[in-house]
Amino acid sequence: MEAATASPVVERIAPSGLMTTEQAAAYLAVKPATLQVWRSTNRKKLAYVKVGGNVRYRRQDLDQFIADNLQNAR
Repeated sequence: MEAATASPVVERIAPSGLMTTEQAAAYLAVKPATLQVWRSTNRKKLAYVKVGGNVRYRRQDLDQFIADNLQNAR
């Protein structure tokens, strides 16, 4: 997968490179509760980081999750 250039939208969401559950959910177009279920049940393999007890997502992990779940690409 090629390195994606940073879009202005993503930079406004997460200039630090880490996104909250709400920001990551918006990026993936799912509800924050969906990410919480995936984390607690391990239903989907989506990496996250715990920072001081807070859950954060890295953009590259979200992009990899999208790539890994691409269907009917050929």
